[in-house]
Amino acid sequence: MKKLAQLVLAATLSMSASYATADAISQAAMSDIRSAQAKARDEYRNPQQTLRFFGLKPDMTVVEIWPGGGWYADIISSVVKGEGKYIAAHFFVDDTAPGYYQRSLDGFKQKNQPGMKYEGVEVTAFHPTKALDIAAPGSADMVLTFRNVHNWYMREGNEGVDKAFGAFFTALKPGGVLGVVEHELPESADDEAMKKSGYMKRAYVVAAAEKAGFELVKSSDVNANPMDTADHPKGVWTLPPSLSLDEQDRDKYLAIGESNRMTLKFKKPNL
Repeated sequence: MKKLAQLVLAATLSMSASYATADAISQAAMSDIRSAQAKARDEYRNPQQTLRFFGLKPDMTVVEIWPGGGWYADIISSVVKGEGKYIAAHFFVDDTAPGYYQRSLDGFKQKNQPGMKYEGVEVTAFHPTKALDIAAPGSADMVLTFRNVHNWYMREGNEGVDKAFGAFFTALKPGGVLGVVEHELPESADDEAMKKSGYMKRAYVVAAAEKAGFELVKSSDVNANPMDTADHPKGVWTLPPSLSLDEQDRDKYLAIGESNRMTLKFKKPNL
């Protein structure tokens, strides 16, 4: 009877912790620090479901790769504020970096000042070949990257992707989680399409992660869009929010919505 009571108590505590985490994510997603424009994209990016799938918890040290203007940072930093830590591995800026890297980084750092919404956030730099020290080795519970793998592949090829995943592996604690969301190219498509379309094959992403030492835990269809064929005149940027064809077939692409995306959860094996 005593053992049964202990099991019931453990199950109850586990359920309570799960509900508390889900509530923290929901509150962060609905927070006033997020603009109405940002919240409007929840329909396509599904942040609450995505972060729950990855297993985000308030006491984690979380590194987000290339947070840009902070769309996900608003939510993640709010969830871990107080108990955990959010690290923004932002753009690495040198003489060869595109101008928007500096503008994006400056904008993020302005929100990192005392009294601003990212106060206390640690800002590091990431580049797939030039800046790989995103956090102290073995310090992170979770590394997250949203729609970035294609950038590394298109600009730095296999080397960039391999080094990126290697950096994530180094930063994570044993048992730590790597969460990847990426535009998905059908496996039947020509590999050449990955060089310019913005879409990546799931098999390629999984192989790159496994090469770095990760184990694939599971995948989710939470960000899937079966209406997206991944075959568009200007690649993924043909679709919203970019709509790179401007008014040409605008209604058609708005009806499709944002891209079909793979959502993959990896784990760094325990030692």
